[in-house]
Amino acid sequence: MNTLTLPRAPSLRAAIDAALVMAIGMGFGRFAFTAIYPHMLEEGRITLTQGGWAASANYAGYLLGAIVGMRAQAHNAHRMCLWSVLGTAFCLAFLAVLQSPAMLILIRLVAGVFSALAMIAASLWLLEHRRQASQAPLLYAGVGVGIAASAELLAAGSWAGLHSCGLWLLLGGVSVLIVAELKPWPLVLLYGLAGFGYIVTATYLPTLVKAALPGLDASHVWAVFGLGAAPSCFLWHHLHQRHGTRKALFVNLGVQALGVVLPVFLPGVTGYLLSAVLVGGTFTGTVTIAMPAAQRLARSTGIRLVAIMTLVYGIGQIAGPLVASTFYGYSHSFSPSLLAAAGALGLAGLISRYAL
Repeated sequence: MNTLTLPRAPSLRAAIDAALVMAIGMGFGRFAFTAIYPHMLEEGRITLTQGGWAASANYAGYLLGAIVGMRAQAHNAHRMCLWSVLGTAFCLAFLAVLQSPAMLILIRLVAGVFSALAMIAASLWLLEHRRQASQAPLLYAGVGVGIAASAELLAAGSWAGLHSCGLWLLLGGVSVLIVAELKPWPLVLLYGLAGFGYIVTATYLPTLVKAALPGLDASHVWAVFGLGAAPSCFLWHHLHQRHGTRKALFVNLGVQALGVVLPVFLPGVTGYLLSAVLVGGTFTGTVTIAMPAAQRLARSTGIRLVAIMTLVYGIGQIAGPLVASTFYGYSHSFSPSLLAAAGALGLAGLISRYAL
């Protein structure tokens, strides 16, 4: 007599991971626009015609992604899964800061490409590479779960008073947290967030000082930033050796977040100097901790983590000034961008503590 047997834990875990890829790539990346669209119309961020173009661009991107994905191989599907969900998370976050309808339409096209790649990669990885065809229902249920989860997140965000920009950021942030479950990518994600988090201070600190304290030569504060960076590598290396990657990164990113946000609450000489010391004394420390950890993981996984992390860090550095200039255009203040940067570092710290 045939009996129903539960899948083994590793098998179930693989299916859940694949379903999460579907939830982000399809549920969040492709279909969340349907729920945010009315908010964007109401706020005047997009017209009905432009929304139609954005939807069509997303479908075109999906078709393009399907064509690209035709050459995908099962043995590379895991890497393709990770890139597709990372790309989706970045697309969601970028939609929060784009003001040009043309750029929004372009990002929706790119998001469509990542959605198709997520669908193809997750299917190849679970069904062919892992040979778990029996888990197909759980895999494709991820699409519906993603739609429902994103809709409820958006409802909660709307209830909390978030506008469409905040709603896109909410989805991007949650996507990052979900991706953090797909090891060893928590290290990659937190490194990208660290690149975003420190660069706002590293780009605008002298400008902040000059605007608030015109009698003070901002170069002196910037010198403090550099003086903090030089010896800190030895300190963080020692802490890493003594306490391990997880704890060292958690402390490092927490101190860095505090340094980034200080000028918001202490906009004077003391606040700027402390910010220079704390951020300068931690951002190279993040590299000192994360890179050796990445090299160790690379040896066991075969993934070129150092190169990937450098790339993601660079993307974070590019995004930082773009977000800061957008927020400044709204508020004529750098405080919102500093708060966002500190939030990114705080999120990176939580990933280091609970997902590594």
